[in-house]
Amino acid sequence: MVTTGRRVGRPRAEQRPDSGLSAPEELLRAAAELFTTHGYAATTTRAVAERAGLRQATMYHYFGGKEDLLAALLESTVRPSLELARELLADQERSAEARLWELCRSDVELLCGGPHNLGGLYLLPEVRVDRFDGFHRVRAELKEAYGALLAATGAGAALASDEAALRTDLVFGLIEGVILVHRSDPERPVAAFAAATADAALRIVGAAGAAGGAGGPA
Repeated sequence: MVTTGRRVGRPRAEQRPDSGLSAPEELLRAAAELFTTHGYAATTTRAVAERAGLRQATMYHYFGGKEDLLAALLESTVRPSLELARELLADQERSAEARLWELCRSDVELLCGGPHNLGGLYLLPEVRVDRFDGFHRVRAELKEAYGALLAATGAGAALASDEAALRTDLVFGLIEGVILVHRSDPERPVAAFAAATADAALRIVGAAGAAGGAGGPA
């Protein structure tokens, strides 16, 4: 038998243009599209694999099932914001108001700026189960960062702890609430939407100079 010495990889279900993505990335992209357009419950693992141009067995090589795909997508909507929040907490050169405004703006752009409304997946009842504890832990850490930045503002420092906690809940709820607003008008320019939401968040805090405009508060 003649061999070429070429290693044969896991075969694709169909030939698709090479996107440059790895197999897990292809699967997550396919899952994002199908979960947000066809619905999570109506999407099968076979459909995800086929949309990615891979065999179902290949999908199970990387992910245990739909829940694993959903968990990875959910965490992908939070981790970049958490990384930014950590950087902003460490930044002592800008005012806390400016840093909070920037976190709000960036978070809204992340939730609404992609090709698929992944933030809408937060509303799925399936997300409440223990399998998604990792997502909820990361989300809770992000909320704590919001609270820390809020408390560092001039207005936040004057609040009693229970009032500061309430305003953190309101700001965080506003940011995640953009999911529904964006769904009602997906053609709205995301950059302007994000800046306006950040302005509104600082008004909730009671911070001076909340109308940040393009550059945010000084």
